[in-house]
Amino acid sequence: MPPTDEEKDDLLLSCRYGDIDDVREFTLKYGQDSLASIRDDNGNCVLHMVSGNGHIDVLDYLLPLVPSSLLSTQNNAGSTPLHWAALNSHLEVVQKIVQFPDGPGSELIDIKNAAGRSPLTEAEMAGWEEGAKWLVQHMSISDSVENEETVDMVEDETAGQSGHAIEVEIQDADGQIAKMKIGEDTKT
Repeated sequence: MPPTDEEKDDLLLSCRYGDIDDVREFTLKYGQDSLASIRDDNGNCVLHMVSGNGHIDVLDYLLPLVPSSLLSTQNNAGSTPLHWAALNSHLEVVQKIVQFPDGPGSELIDIKNAAGRSPLTEAEMAGWEEGAKWLVQHMSISDSVENEETVDMVEDETAGQSGHAIEVEIQDADGQIAKMKIGEDTKT
C-alpha cells in the first residue's frame, strides 16, 4: 500500500525539521523508491527540505537512497536543493551536494531558477561571502560561459606582495557583477 497524502506531508516535515528517525521509519515502511516522488504543493522534494534547513545527518542518509537526479530537481520556482542551501548559508550542505560522487556536480551551480538566479547568485544576494567563494572555486568555468555567465579572472594588484590572490568578477545574464578575492592575503 502506498503512503497516504498525510504520510507524505509528514515525511516532508520530518525532512524540514531534521527528524531522521521519522525519515528512516518512512523509508523502512515504504521503501527508498517512494522518497523520490514526494513533493509538496510548491514542488519541493525531500532534498529541498533537508538542504534548506541544513540537516546534514538526514542529507547523508538520503543521498545514497534517492536517484542522483533529485539533486537537480527544480521546484515550482525553479530552485534546486542547492539554491535553498546557498540561500540559507549552509556550507556543508552545499559542499555535499556539489561533491556527491554520483551527482551532477558543478553543473548544479549553473542552474537558474525562475527569477534567473543561480545558487551562486543566491549566495551573493544573501551576503554569504564564504559560500559564494566556495561555489566560484568549484564551478566549471566553461559551463558558465556557455550558460551566458561571464567570469573574468585578473591578477590582484597585491598578488606580488601577498602571494596568490586572484580577484574574480562574475557577471550573470542580467548584467549583475560580483567581485571577490580568492587566495590568501598575507598583507597586514
